[in-house]
Amino acid sequence: MTADRDEERDERISMEIIVDTYGPEEQAMGWHAYLDDTLEFPFEARCRTEREESPLKKDETVRVVGMPRTDPTLRQQFVTIEWKNRKLGVPLKQLEPVDASSDTEQAIGDWHYWLER
Repeated sequence: MTADRDEERDERISMEIIVDTYGPEEQAMGWHAYLDDTLEFPFEARCRTEREESPLKKDETVRVVGMPRTDPTLRQQFVTIEWKNRKLGVPLKQLEPVDASSDTEQAIGDWHYWLER
């Protein structure tokens, strides 16, 4: 499924997030920096879809507490959640904000939009 074009998001992505980047690795680092700077931890999120690399079930709600020190890619950015008395990294693609600041909601929306385009 392709997201409908959103000129405001496209402008933010090209002028703030991946500006002055050359190639996929630099773009991935731009996304990581943007998300790390913009997401306001902690926040509550719901699992939108089950994924093989994550133990979360659809509609499960979790507390997102940070970003792990993993190498980001243009298709995968991770966040750290509290899950069953431990901290675990899961793909941000899998989550939607439930109780989060407007900046956090916008940043996650930007990431989902990027992945869907």
